[in-house]
Amino acid sequence: MYKSAMLGCGGRARAHADAYRFVNGGKLAAICDMNTELLHAFGDDFGISARYTELDEMLEKEKPDVLHIVTAPVLRGSNERIRYPLMKQASDHGVPAAIVEKPIAVESEDWKQISGLSKETKTKFVVNTQLNFHPQNFELKRDVADGRIGDIKFIDASARSTPVDQGPHVLQLVSSYIDNSRPVRVLGQISGREQLDSAQPSPQYAAARVQYENGLHVSVAFGTAIAPTASDDATVYFHKRVFVVGTKGFVHWRFSSWERATPENGYEGGPLNYGQQDVVAQGNLTEAVFNWLDDESKVHPTHLEQSLAEFNLLLGIYYSGITNEVIELPFEPPDGLMDSLRAKL
Repeated sequence: MYKSAMLGCGGRARAHADAYRFVNGGKLAAICDMNTELLHAFGDDFGISARYTELDEMLEKEKPDVLHIVTAPVLRGSNERIRYPLMKQASDHGVPAAIVEKPIAVESEDWKQISGLSKETKTKFVVNTQLNFHPQNFELKRDVADGRIGDIKFIDASARSTPVDQGPHVLQLVSSYIDNSRPVRVLGQISGREQLDSAQPSPQYAAARVQYENGLHVSVAFGTAIAPTASDDATVYFHKRVFVVGTKGFVHWRFSSWERATPENGYEGGPLNYGQQDVVAQGNLTEAVFNWLDDESKVHPTHLEQSLAEFNLLLGIYYSGITNEVIELPFEPPDGLMDSLRAKL
């Protein structure tokens, strides 16, 4: 039984903690947050007595096997990027594994810092893009892997929130259907400056045509102006989707419904309860971390290097939109990319 600890006690952390109902390999034993009101409410609700306001103290005393880093990418009330320093703390303390909330980065500079860390750390970092683990998504991925829709010919994926907010989910969904093949080039377009000075700076809209190393071409779109709706809910976050077209049929996963067409069974589809699916998915993602700790060959599908490649693709979309050029991937994003976006948009 592995020992887990949580950094951050906000709403998203509660979803991480609730998912331990579906986890067999570990137990959440300690929590940390600078906000003592959040800290104690969380501890009381989940029955956790080991409570800390300093991360170093918690890591030193508790020595967790897995650390959940469930914080925003910037420090509350400032513009300070905190993904890298928190991950570096975990690495320096020798934490065996850590689950980091998405996005893994927000711009070129922190992506480069975390990329450097990935090459030297012994900590098994994974990114919390949990859609990969939704039960219905698992089933559709098995259909594709088993050849029930034939050979994949094209993928269309989208989300109606901003590229940096929901793009990591969408790009990881694409990766999950093609055995984590890496992107090799992209032509992208961007628009809208409203979110460039937010806590998660990003163009408002983006669209791209991506080629992967396996030869597959993928279309992605982000933002309310261009991405299709995926449910009846008006909330912008509820519209993630991935549509995989094969030579014999297709599968289509959406936030609150699914579709499939195969030669054997024809057209099938139905509704999904996202909340019910998501808590199981969060548990599956966490359990997969314990499995990786058990067995080096069971590499987590959202491991850090894979997630950094997907975020490099997102930065490539931005840079293609700025330069109006096809970007070969992976690429070294220039510093000051957000300033370039402000000038462009």
